[in-house]
Amino acid sequence: MPELTTPSLRRRMSSMLYESMLLFGVLFMSGWLFSTLLQQRHALYLRHALEGWLFLVLAVYFIWFWTHGGQTLAMKTWRFRVVDRDGQPVRLWRAALRFVLAWLWILPGLALASLARGQAWLLVLIPAANLLLWAMTSRLDPGGQFLHDRLAGTRLVDAVPVTKAAASAQSKS
Repeated sequence: MPELTTPSLRRRMSSMLYESMLLFGVLFMSGWLFSTLLQQRHALYLRHALEGWLFLVLAVYFIWFWTHGGQTLAMKTWRFRVVDRDGQPVRLWRAALRFVLAWLWILPGLALASLARGQAWLLVLIPAANLLLWAMTSRLDPGGQFLHDRLAGTRLVDAVPVTKAAASAQSKS
């Protein structure tokens, strides 16, 4: 059985940055479609409905990709995928749980900044500190996984499994 290796933290964070650039286009077009179809002429008009719509778009994007091959577009580029604890493809409910838990990367920092009545740079620094702390949770995990993956019962692994024989041959060269 091939060994499932965890991608480095640097690769995973780079993939997240690339994913955010791709999602900018997806969310831009989704927001444009929403505002055009509902004739939204002011940013505050139907604001909560727009937020709900964009959340739904994100959920469909991630859950569909994770349940159909285990890779988003950025994950394909960086060559890793999401699997369950046993290395099997992720099922719908587990992908949905992973999506919801992944919001812990952002929401606690935003909530804390709001509670602290953050102004100017505090609105950036507090959520950024939350992101950094969440990324560091992979250092505490024996398998190098993020906390939301551990809680959801998923793992990020290299897309091309490395067998022990191939790994030893690669290290010799």
